[in-house]
Amino acid sequence: MFEQTFKNIDDILHKDAGCSSELDYVEQTSWILFLKYLDDFEKDKETAAQLAGKTYTDIIGPEYRWDVWAVPKGKDGKLDHHKALTGDDLRDFVDGKLFGYLKKFKTSAQSADTIEYKIGEIFSELKNKIQSGYNMREVIDRVDELRFRSSAEKHEMSHLYEDKIKNMGNAGRNGGEYYTPRPLIKTIVKVVAPSIGNKVYDGAVGSAGFLCESFEYLKISKDLTTKDAKALQKDTFYGKEKKSLAYIIGTMNMILHGIEAPNIVHTNTLAENLADIQERDRYDIVLANPPFGGKERKEVQQNFPIKTGETAFLFLQHFIKILKAGGCGGVVIKNTFLSNTDNASVSLRKLLLESCNLHTVLDLPGGTFAGAGVKTVVLFFEKGAPTRKVWFYQLNLDRNLGKTNPLNENDLAEFVKLQKKKEDSENSWSVNVADVDKTTFDLSVKNPNRKDETVLRSPAEILNEIKALDKENAEILKTIKGLV
Repeated sequence: MFEQTFKNIDDILHKDAGCSSELDYVEQTSWILFLKYLDDFEKDKETAAQLAGKTYTDIIGPEYRWDVWAVPKGKDGKLDHHKALTGDDLRDFVDGKLFGYLKKFKTSAQSADTIEYKIGEIFSELKNKIQSGYNMREVIDRVDELRFRSSAEKHEMSHLYEDKIKNMGNAGRNGGEYYTPRPLIKTIVKVVAPSIGNKVYDGAVGSAGFLCESFEYLKISKDLTTKDAKALQKDTFYGKEKKSLAYIIGTMNMILHGIEAPNIVHTNTLAENLADIQERDRYDIVLANPPFGGKERKEVQQNFPIKTGETAFLFLQHFIKILKAGGCGGVVIKNTFLSNTDNASVSLRKLLLESCNLHTVLDLPGGTFAGAGVKTVVLFFEKGAPTRKVWFYQLNLDRNLGKTNPLNENDLAEFVKLQKKKEDSENSWSVNVADVDKTTFDLSVKNPNRKDETVLRSPAEILNEIKALDKENAEILKTIKGLV
């Protein structure tokens, strides 16, 4: 049922003049979905307070509650069309009153880790793009069909929301930056293996896939005590995100996965000077797929010892610095990082190898990221001791990856199995850092164990084919001359 509701909402937004892409559909669905979630959240808190004999104080004022402005209902439980706003009245209320009211929570909230602050932050960052109040009425009615009360309902909703993010990523343009394939994220989380009590960080949080999957992983890692459950809610997952839409989607995604007030900060991570990072700022785990190909301004580059315009290289410096000693990282980066000869690349490889144990490199095939042709690798490292040996695994598949043929967990099963003991195979091998050229620190992926399956033809075969093609061309030209 939920799936059909989401499809119906997309169909409504598709016909609205203010929504022109998958990005708009996700953004506009998100704020309405968030307000419905908030209504169910408040009802649950109110019920819990009553059972405990306590009084619950509403977050949202009476005029702005979901069942007052969005879906006022009669005694029969159906929408009261006499009270329900629609058309211009609905749009004017949302634009002129609702958003202004919700924005104020950012300044009135007690702290940034509260649901109140998240309300204010979200509604300060976006605007309503649904131009037709009649379309908005339809969307609200559809969203009202959704429920966030039981864990099963929240679980289903989180999967559907992930699918929307995935579709947005597949839609091209800049949508792909919000979506990292979930099978890859799950695999990275498995290898890094966070534990309860760790602080997990993603400084390029996007849609918060790494934090959501880490939460799912830790939820089933052991029988959780009340203290464990509270730690997962409040003190485990941290993220930063520069772009408004990604910040909203990431926050909403974590909420749907069960984190009530996600610790995601809307900021440019790279604007922070590395020299200002103190021990108290550090994390146990870093998991990220930073944007690559971006170009950062000179003033941003001044925050880093290794100056470069390449966004991903600045992020890698940030991640190394912000990890605690003994902390672990799993970071996606372009595979050219391993072999580029420019000064920044060489210096960064040297820094990584000397300050961290780069124990594993996973080489991914092209097409892993739908809509992006770049080849990538995943760097797995532990901070505190220099690298002695790097274990490489080259993912070789018998099919081309793409939107209709995406990466799946089975594709990565051998990697996960062999990685535990760093075993050699047709697809994996180890390199001693002592054998690496100390002037370039080149770590290019060159698999010594894989047999080259390309069969070269003999010169005679090639010459015969050329003769045949020449003969064919001559016949075509002869035919053309006859027609002229």
